[in-house]
Amino acid sequence: MARNIPKAVLYQRKRERKTDYKKRRTLLLSQKPRVVFRSTNSKVIGQIIRFDTKGDKILVGVDSTFLAKYGWKYSFKNIPATYLTGLFLGTSALTQKITEAILDTGFKTPHKRGKAYAFLKGLCDAGLTVPHGDDSIFPNDARLSGEHIQNYGKSITEKGTTSSQFTQYLKNKVLPENITAEFERIKQKLLSRGK
Repeated sequence: MARNIPKAVLYQRKRERKTDYKKRRTLLLSQKPRVVFRSTNSKVIGQIIRFDTKGDKILVGVDSTFLAKYGWKYSFKNIPATYLTGLFLGTSALTQKITEAILDTGFKTPHKRGKAYAFLKGLCDAGLTVPHGDDSIFPNDARLSGEHIQNYGKSITEKGTTSSQFTQYLKNKVLPENITAEFERIKQKLLSRGK
C-alpha cells in the first residue's frame, strides 16, 4: 500500500522570494537599524528600517527619483544616481539622529564596485556608520562621478554616430558629457543640506 508523504510547504514570503529568513535573523540579532537597498529597472530605493514586534518601521525612506527636484535629468539607476541617493539617505538619517546601521541587500548578492556599494559609499560619505570590509569594494571616484558615461558620450559624438542609450538624455535636453559637473553640483547641495 503506497503512502503519500505530505510535501513541506515553505513560508509564503520565502516562496515568493521576498524574505530570506536566515539572513533576516542574523541582521535582526545585531539590534541595529537595517539599510535596505533595492534596485529596480527604473530607479534605486533605499530605506532605513527598525524591527518592531508589530512589524518593521520605516524610519527614513527615499528613492532616486527625488534627484529630479535637484535638477538631475540623467538616469535614476546609474552609479552616480545611486551614490547620490545613498548620500541623501545618509544625511536624512543623521538629521533623525540615526548614526549607525547595517546594509541589507535582500536576495541579491552585491557585486564588487557595483551599485549596492556605490549606495553604501554615499551613506558612509554622509557620515553614517555602516560596517563594511575593505574599501576596495567601492567604485573609484571617477566611476562614482560618472566619468565613464562622460567618456563614452564623447566617443560617440566624435564618431558622429548616435546611440540608443542616450535617447532619454537627449529628450531631456542634456548631454552625457556634462554628467560629472551635474554630479558635483548636486553632491555639494546634498552635503551642505546635511550640515
